[in-house]
Amino acid sequence: MRIALVSPYDFPYPGGVTEHIVALANGLKQQGHQVKIWAACSGYQDIVYPDTQAMTRTITPIPVGGTVARVGLSPLSYLRVKKILQQESFDIIHLQEPLTPSITWLVLMLAHTLPQTVTIGTFHAYHEKPNWFYKHGRPVFSKFFTKLDGLIAVSQAAYQFACQMFPGDYHIIPNGIDLNRFGKTGSNGHLPALNKKITLLFVGRLDKRKGFLNLFRAFLELKPDYPQLRLQVIGPFKANASNSYQKIAQMYGVSDIDFVGYVPPEQLPAYYHNADIFCAPSLGFESFGIVLLEAMAAGLPIVASNIAGYRSVLVDGQEGLLVPPGQVPALVTALRCLLDHPSRRQLMGQQGYQKAAQYSWDYIVEKTLNVYKSTIQQNSKQQTLSAHIQRRPANHVQRSRTQI
Repeated sequence: MRIALVSPYDFPYPGGVTEHIVALANGLKQQGHQVKIWAACSGYQDIVYPDTQAMTRTITPIPVGGTVARVGLSPLSYLRVKKILQQESFDIIHLQEPLTPSITWLVLMLAHTLPQTVTIGTFHAYHEKPNWFYKHGRPVFSKFFTKLDGLIAVSQAAYQFACQMFPGDYHIIPNGIDLNRFGKTGSNGHLPALNKKITLLFVGRLDKRKGFLNLFRAFLELKPDYPQLRLQVIGPFKANASNSYQKIAQMYGVSDIDFVGYVPPEQLPAYYHNADIFCAPSLGFESFGIVLLEAMAAGLPIVASNIAGYRSVLVDGQEGLLVPPGQVPALVTALRCLLDHPSRRQLMGQQGYQKAAQYSWDYIVEKTLNVYKSTIQQNSKQQTLSAHIQRRPANHVQRSRTQI
C-alpha cells in the first residue's frame, strides 16, 4: 500500500506524536509498504527524517493543557498539499490528531474528494475536563470529523475524551515501544560510569503540566538523606530554562542536578540504561505514557502520577508506584520506598520489561494494518452501494419505499 502519515505538529521538535509516527513508518516500511510523512518542519536541531515532506515551515505556538503545542498552520500550504495529492495516489492517509487546526484540516478537505483514498484519524489527547476549544468549536470540528473513514484512539482515556464530543467506532491501538532500542542489550549510545550514584531520571519538557517542579522539590528534600542521589533531566528545553532551578538548589546547598537538555534519539536509550529510577510526575493531560514504556523497556522501576493515561500502562505496586498528582509529600514517600529497597527496584524493573514486551511495534503495526484493510473494504462496499443506488430508476425506488 501507498501510505501518507500526517502530523499537525512541528515534526523535528521532540514529542510523543513524532516518536509514534517515526516508529509506525519504520514498521510499515519493513512490511513492504511505501510510506511518506507529511508535517510542519521548523528545522529544530537540524533533525531530518527520511521520506519526510515539509508541508509548511510556519509554526504557530498554541497553549493547550498546560503546555505549548507547536502547530504547523499556514493557508499557503493548501496549494502544496493539493499538488502532492494530485501527483501521488495514496491508498491510506493516516492523520494524527486530525482535528487540530493545522495542515491536517487541509489534507482532510482535499483527500475527501479522492474516492480511492481512505482517511484514518488517530486521537492521542486526553484532558481531565471537557475541552473548551472542542466544545465551542464543535460545529466546525464536526465537519472535518465526518471526513474520516476510520478512527483510532491510543488508549481508553483518549477514546473516552474523543467520544464525548465525537462519537464513533474507534479502534484502540496503543503507542508502541522498540525493545531492541530501549532494552539494555540494544543500547545504541554510551555514557561514562556514574561513580555509583543513584540516578533519578526525568524525561520531558519543563512545562507546568509535566510536574517537574514537584520532582525538583522532592529531590531537594531527599538529597540530604541520600548523598549519592542525583537527578538527571532530559528534554527539549533551552539552557536558560534551568537557571532558576539551579539558583534555588544552590541556596539549599544541593548539587547533583544535571540539566542535560535535548538528547538525539540514538543517544536517549543510554541515559535510561544508566539510571536507577524513572519519575513521571505529570499533573494530567496524558492519554498514555510513552516515556513509561521507554523506562519499562530499559528495566527501570517507576514513580508516576496516578492519572488516567499512566494507569493504562502501569499497575501500582507492580511496574512502579503511582502517587496523587501534585502531591510532593507522596512523591517523596514513594521515592524513599524505592531508594531504601534495591531488591524491590529490581523486581519492578523486571516486571516493567515484561509489560513493555506487550507493546512491541511489531504488534502495533499489525493491528494498524488490520484497521487499514478493514476500512478500505468498508469504503469499497459503500462506494459500490452508492453506485448501485444511483443506477436504479427513480420509479423503482419509489415503489420500493411504498412496499416498505
